[in-house]
Amino acid sequence: MRSFLKEFKEFISRGSVIDMAVGVIVGGAFKDLAGSLVANLINPLLGLFLGQVDLSSIVLRIGNANFKFGMFINSIIEFIMIMFVIFLIVKAINKMRSLGKQSEEEEEETQINTAENYLMEIRDLLKEQKESK
Repeated sequence: MRSFLKEFKEFISRGSVIDMAVGVIVGGAFKDLAGSLVANLINPLLGLFLGQVDLSSIVLRIGNANFKFGMFINSIIEFIMIMFVIFLIVKAINKMRSLGKQSEEEEEETQINTAENYLMEIRDLLKEQKESK
């Protein structure tokens, strides 16, 4: 039991857990924003073309069963919007990481070239000393 608690403590104290918690909170807030955008802007716009302002009221009734297609369409629109924004964020992060990796590789290459230059200079000096003897 103690090792379990120790593992749990290590897990909680990692930075990635905190990052994940921040992501969940921001994601929840963004979901509310996307829901508002769909309900207040996109639905009325689509409603102009469909002749019905509130898509969430589109219901197919069969017997006592109500199939709420409008609510499902709202959820699909929200999902697509959220995934698109996440895609853009991940793409930007990946681009920043690749730029960072390129600069690290260039720095390593510069260090290697500098080391090679020093070694070549040492070799040339040793050759000169050997020839002068």
